Amino acid sequence: MLLVPALIAMPAAARIPTPPEELANIPVALLVDMNSGRTLYARQQDLRFVPASMAKVMTAYVAFEEMAASRLPSDRQFAVSDATARQWNGRGTSMYLKGGDQITVDALLHGVATASANDASVVLAESHAGDVPRWCALMNRAAQTLGMSGSHFATPNGWPDKGATHVTARDLVTLGEATITRHPDLYRRYFGQKRMTWNGVELTSHDPTVGVVRGADGIKTGHTNEAGYNFLGSAERDGRRLIMVVAGAKSEAERAKASRALLEWGFSEWHDRPLFAKGASVGKAVVQAGDARDVPLVTSRALAATLQKGESGPISLTVHYRGPLVAPIAKGVQVAELEIRAGNAPPSRLPLYAAVSVDKAGPLDRLVNGVMGLFS
Repeated sequence: MLLVPALIAMPAAARIPTPPEELANIPVALLVDMNSGRTLYARQQDLRFVPASMAKVMTAYVAFEEMAASRLPSDRQFAVSDATARQWNGRGTSMYLKGGDQITVDALLHGVATASANDASVVLAESHAGDVPRWCALMNRAAQTLGMSGSHFATPNGWPDKGATHVTARDLVTLGEATITRHPDLYRRYFGQKRMTWNGVELTSHDPTVGVVRGADGIKTGHTNEAGYNFLGSAERDGRRLIMVVAGAKSEAERAKASRALLEWGFSEWHDRPLFAKGASVGKAVVQAGDARDVPLVTSRALAATLQKGESGPISLTVHYRGPLVAPIAKGVQVAELEIRAGNAPPSRLPLYAAVSVDKAGPLDRLVNGVMGLFS
């Protein structure tokens, strides 16, 4: 644990923000400020529920990971099988793909993210992974890597499967954040679009915030009779990004009102106190058996402390890591966390990364480090 210089301000009297009344009948709701990691509002954030088409966010995320690893080119073409077309053409939201159609990964992802196309999700899964179970294995592996402990995926599109596919609001926020931060260019390309055209037919998004809430840029709606009306959404204003979930709304209108009100409340009733710019050095971690005695810790994005409207602090920062770190350490690997305490709220933690690589120490390095240790 390493204390770092903190911005300390005298606390100012601040009222506790009253949540929007539009949330009164929403069973599950969550709002998180991504720059600070602070939860601004939570209702049953760890309750497991069926996501419906919000499961397609994980399908898109897996595709983005495969694309980043050069295993899934966006211009690769897949042929739609007759069996898949018979099962999924026109079943729920659809691109109406027919057997024998040739379609690119790029078009499939637009179909998944914008049109919420069930058939596009299955074609992508089967064509790249070989079959749906193998694709779902990739989805669950990604969920495990991200720490989504309350989620499981048994379908690439969220079609009802007796609860085998389930998520939590906390896990969905984690997934949304990872999609945005790990693949910002792909996120902007495929999410937040209001419409797309396939074979001369215009398909539209059901996103209730894009074009209505300033800064809204996605992410994904979901609806079945069992799930109700759900939404995983995000918006960014002046570098400040909020991520939200509402689930179990009784109607499309109720979902829209609650989603819009929650985002607007997050921007109007809370403010960010900037702490570190993207890539800034936050502190250092001690390294054992390395060619350097410590490694700088940096951020992957701008970090801030979130406070209530009218509140100024206090703010305290602490770096946490299991140390000393043992070489070798690769550049860009997460090795620590920054704990942010703002006001009277529970602390939040955000990842910190190694700014440089640290190799194992050679004989000369060990000699130099030993001598330096005598004088430190």
